[in-house]
Amino acid sequence: MPTDADSASLDRRQQLQQELLRRARAGTAPRATTTAEPATGASTGREDRAPQSECVPLSRAQRRMWLMERLGGTGDSYHVPFATRVRGPFDVAAFATALTSLVARHAILRTRYTEHGGEPCQEVLPTPRTVPVHVVDTDEAQAPELLRRETARPFDLAAGDAVRALVLRHGPTDHTLLLTFHHIAVDGASLETVAAELADLYTAATGGTPRHTLTAAPQYADHARREHDGLSGFEEELERWSELLADAEPPRLPRPAAPAPHTAARPAAVRTVPLTPTVPDALRTLGAQRQATLFAVSLTAAFAALHRLTGDDDLVIGVAGTHRSGTAMRGLVGLCVNTLPVRVDLSGAPSFTQLLRRVGDALLEAQEHRHIPFDLVLERLGAGARGADGTALVRVTSDVLGEPTVLRLPGTSAEYVDLPSDGAKFSLSYGLDLGDPARPRALVQYDAHTLDDTAAEAAARDYAALLHAVAADPELTLDPLPPAGPNDTSPAQSPPASDRHPAAEALRAHPMVADATVVQPEQGPAVAYAVLKDSAGPSGHELLGLLRRTLAPEAVPAAVTPLDALPRTAAGPADHARLPGRPSTPHAPSGARAQAVTEAFAAALGLRPSPDEDFFALGGHSLKAVQLAERLRTDLGLPLTGLDVLQARTPRALTALLDERAARQSAAKTASRPAPRSRDVRPGTVLVTGATGGVGAFVVRELAARGRPVLALARPESAHLIATDGVDVIEGDLTDLAGLRDAVAQSDAVVHAACTFTRHDVDLAAMETMVDAWWRGPFVFVSSVDAYGHPATARVAEESASHEPVSPYGKAKLDCEAILLRAAGTEGRGGASSVRSPIVWGAHDRLREQLRWGALGTLYQAAEQGRPIELPRPGTGGHAWYGAAWVHAAALARAVAECLDRPVHGVANACSGHVSWHDLAHDLTELLGTRADLRETDAVPRDLDHRWHYDSTRLARPLRPRPHEDRHTVLAEMVTATTPAHA
Repeated sequence: MPTDADSASLDRRQQLQQELLRRARAGTAPRATTTAEPATGASTGREDRAPQSECVPLSRAQRRMWLMERLGGTGDSYHVPFATRVRGPFDVAAFATALTSLVARHAILRTRYTEHGGEPCQEVLPTPRTVPVHVVDTDEAQAPELLRRETARPFDLAAGDAVRALVLRHGPTDHTLLLTFHHIAVDGASLETVAAELADLYTAATGGTPRHTLTAAPQYADHARREHDGLSGFEEELERWSELLADAEPPRLPRPAAPAPHTAARPAAVRTVPLTPTVPDALRTLGAQRQATLFAVSLTAAFAALHRLTGDDDLVIGVAGTHRSGTAMRGLVGLCVNTLPVRVDLSGAPSFTQLLRRVGDALLEAQEHRHIPFDLVLERLGAGARGADGTALVRVTSDVLGEPTVLRLPGTSAEYVDLPSDGAKFSLSYGLDLGDPARPRALVQYDAHTLDDTAAEAAARDYAALLHAVAADPELTLDPLPPAGPNDTSPAQSPPASDRHPAAEALRAHPMVADATVVQPEQGPAVAYAVLKDSAGPSGHELLGLLRRTLAPEAVPAAVTPLDALPRTAAGPADHARLPGRPSTPHAPSGARAQAVTEAFAAALGLRPSPDEDFFALGGHSLKAVQLAERLRTDLGLPLTGLDVLQARTPRALTALLDERAARQSAAKTASRPAPRSRDVRPGTVLVTGATGGVGAFVVRELAARGRPVLALARPESAHLIATDGVDVIEGDLTDLAGLRDAVAQSDAVVHAACTFTRHDVDLAAMETMVDAWWRGPFVFVSSVDAYGHPATARVAEESASHEPVSPYGKAKLDCEAILLRAAGTEGRGGASSVRSPIVWGAHDRLREQLRWGALGTLYQAAEQGRPIELPRPGTGGHAWYGAAWVHAAALARAVAECLDRPVHGVANACSGHVSWHDLAHDLTELLGTRADLRETDAVPRDLDHRWHYDSTRLARPLRPRPHEDRHTVLAEMVTATTPAHA
């Protein structure tokens, strides 16, 4: 990457002088992060109170965030990036000092989330000695991708990971500062507090006089306690919310032409339309004349636009409320937002001003009850909180977007950096964007799986047109009819009634369905038939699930039967007499899986359900769905998530889903056994996944050196990087399950080294698929010592039991291991080996990325910049040693190859050695030629809280180091390849 290598030596001397001056200033006080000397008149306001050991209940807003993480599939939807381009003199060390003081002041930024008695709670951790600030030299062209990757990196809420800092250095006086928070710890108002306090703390850290004297900060745990203690007093207002939302239905948005894939991901997209600069003032004037705020005016326009989009008169739009009130919560950092559902009747073709009065009354009513957590309202509504197809009641929101918050540091200029999320929280959100007063915009953000681009563009244009129109004529009468949607059709000849059935129309809209019809007998439920375009198309259950998610219950048939073709009469319509026989009224599901589902429902909900009772109607909610899914996944050994439970909803549908997944496993095994070997695949071929990754590349190299034929799985964009004799390349990744199945079926052995690191559902589905297709030879899985969690003893034997807390990454590795080891040795399969590795070091670009992140990145960045490095003192917390286990990538590759010849039939560790943090920091400073001050402290920074030695006796022979595989050499290989980009 471009660096400061071409800076003049004078600049370097000036920087060195500034650093020496900063160190001298830091040495004049007991700690740079404590309150400044009275002579300066400044205070950092650092809170150095002892950590709270109690586990505090989550607030209801936090609880929802925690559940969304547990359900999975949120991506970075609930990551809160806060980025500012700063031009002018910038002191990284002072910024780290200020950030550490901020985390000390606000305990919510150092809080971990655990479970006690099946309920989530929060626990405050000790203040870290230093919050790491990673610095990367880069030019402007590469900055957006680096910022996007950092924003998307997952959080480990169980470890107290709530804020991360990254500095991109574009030049000596040009930086982009990125703080990434998890939404469970902050909201929009929190960012204003963060920006203001960081500016004052930074000023104090650089020896200046802050603008404000920081007083003791209010703590979020106190708010959570108050809310929890007051829950019993909400009964009357919950009843009022139930009355306000009785029989409400989610807005019926136009369905996309192609049905949404069965995934938790909600990709976000945005459409904007510029507004005339005079429109906002005209809307403000309109509001002032009608005793309404600009927000109420824009919300009214959103209701009008949604009415035109859906044709519905009874609409609900969600708006953001807050639990902040009074001076006691001023300066509070934490999640205090609350969703307020606003329900409005648009019938009777009202004028805009008439609608404004209706919206104002409904908004006022909602705001009077804004302190009632929305989650409690949803629980009170039960099944009424969702539409008949499972759609959430609040799927559309509206807001006014003001000037964004930026971090203004003394002596610098600040420019906001927009980092949009990849995930959508709602199906559709209207926004009046006033961030740039000279260029106002109408904006819609939408879930690209729920709304077509064409429909979204029409919604944005319609919203902008309404804002322009009412700014010119507030008495405008709304058009009672919505414009034609993108999926409307006007066939020249009306099809038969059976073909006009909602289920038939929905099926024909599916891209893999060529034709469909529905048979409605005189008695009993309807039955649908679908002609697939391809034999590999969706199953009948998948199509039935689609109909359940998109149609009203009365329109959903009892079954969908796939056909090769519809029998037709001579006149053309479908010949129902020649269709396969309609099944009788379905009986209650039976069998082991049906029994397991019934028992799981009973355990989670406290009663035994009938086959068609609705999960929500029985009192189910997100936490219950997570618990139910975990129980069934463990009992049945089948993949299942909380989202599956929320979508299936009934015991019958959930049993059918599990039956289908079990059948898929069985079919995959049957299909893979007789798979003919491709003429291009040589005998003895080893499939290696993740072949271009840091570990996979070394495994491919080792196997090729041993003369083993290799089939390397690599992404299309990187497949060209594998150019070794004896290696064939197959393009694909872990999401291509069909490709994985074929590759495994044609191989004589498998080395699974690929991992998404963050998408654990993808990792599990890939392992399931590969194990299903595995029918000969050994299987080696490259796992992680993270699967051990936090063992109680300092030395960890191979195959020791896991101890909580186990990170989500570690849990995913455990689940994958269980799938593999359960199948090993059955039905002709060979032996299985799970090789648990620690940090992997080697001369590979993917492995060098560790110099930016995690524990190694923390030490490397500090050593490179010559900053003091604070390390946990031996004996702190009762632990004699702190450091890391590591393995050389080449040694790990030999261990993996050994397992192909001699499977361990279980779990084996693969460690080259263990190094204390002190020795590792010393190695890095020597390699970089810096003189960082190594300081031992009685605190343990979060990244350095590692104290375990892992036995590696089973694979000791291949792990024995060869020349140039010592710690110093491999670190030099990694650092010297990186140093030119920083020198």
